[in-house]
Amino acid sequence: MLAASAAPVAACDIPAATVGRIQGKLASVVTRPDANGGIFKPNRMWSAIVDRKGELCSIVSVGDAWPGSRAIAIAKAATANDFSNDALALSTANLYAATQPGGSLYGLNNSNPFNPDYLVQTGTGGDPAIGKTPGGIITFGGGLALYGGGKVIGGLGVSGDSSCADHAIAWRMRKLAGYDHIPAGAGLNGTDNIVYAKAGSAPTGFEQPHCFPSDITP
Repeated sequence: MLAASAAPVAACDIPAATVGRIQGKLASVVTRPDANGGIFKPNRMWSAIVDRKGELCSIVSVGDAWPGSRAIAIAKAATANDFSNDALALSTANLYAATQPGGSLYGLNNSNPFNPDYLVQTGTGGDPAIGKTPGGIITFGGGLALYGGGKVIGGLGVSGDSSCADHAIAWRMRKLAGYDHIPAGAGLNGTDNIVYAKAGSAPTGFEQPHCFPSDITP
């Protein structure tokens, strides 16, 4: 059962029906028989959506998700939105290798820090980050840009399992909701899908490491 921190607010540029459609896929995706390659079955997740401005439209959770994954999910959504455009989609998994020491984007993680005012969810009156721009940069799997009408409309970020499982969950949610029509991608087969480095090899290009032998490519 999904636990919603707050309903989409008027400030969000993504229609409430669209936000609801995407978030509504989480409950079924986390119960897939393959557990999305993750640790938990069903997966225990946070899912966040930001609009093109980076404002948080929705944050929901399912199961006993790690509290620390709330901020990570928001930051993943922000990252995918921030570094995708109408010419090229980049998932957070695609950014892993270049942001390691010696990589061409080393230091990117420090460029748009998460606003500490929204780090912790407090009280029962909804999530304090809804309608705000928490920011944050995460460069491992779980964040994807959302596309509608050939344009980026925002980002989706999920967190609560291995980063590899997080990517699979986000990928399946976006596809089921129909917001995966990207123009091009730097990942697998010209998409923004995850690219796993070969076992024993350091990730290069747009690769990220495997998490577990159970990892899947959605």
